[in-house]
Amino acid sequence: MKITLDAQTLDLTPSGRGYTATLGERVVPVEVLEAGDGELRLVVDGKPVRALISVEAAKRWVTVAGRTWLLTRSAGPGAAGHAGHAGGEILSPMPGQVRAVNVTEGEAVMKGQTLLVVEAMKMEIRVVAPRNGVVKSLKVKQGQTVEREQLLVEIVETPG
Repeated sequence: MKITLDAQTLDLTPSGRGYTATLGERVVPVEVLEAGDGELRLVVDGKPVRALISVEAAKRWVTVAGRTWLLTRSAGPGAAGHAGHAGGEILSPMPGQVRAVNVTEGEAVMKGQTLLVVEAMKMEIRVVAPRNGVVKSLKVKQGQTVEREQLLVEIVETPG
């Protein structure tokens, strides 16, 4: 997921039980401990962080330790992400609702292709194919609510 933070692009990539945040040359792990009621409890680079979130339409203000940033989506291709295991299981990066399902079982997919879109905390997260393959099974449907790390899609890698 790419967002603009003080005119810099912050890239959040699902990674294991959390995210990897990249801002310029700096890369740090981020784990979401709890989210709700305008507050996030995080562990950022091994340190506990409490963030307050205010939302108005597409704008989000995040306040940490008395400093506030306005977050906006980058003008690029949009948010993209995937989480999963080497076995081809693609998991939901966070709780949310499936807004679009773009593939069917048995369909061939290409690395980076959007498989489905999950809306979480008023942001759309594109779940993409981590590699070329075939959709073995589709575990969700449009409109379904999903939990973090819930199995969404299984992909079987194709040779070549």
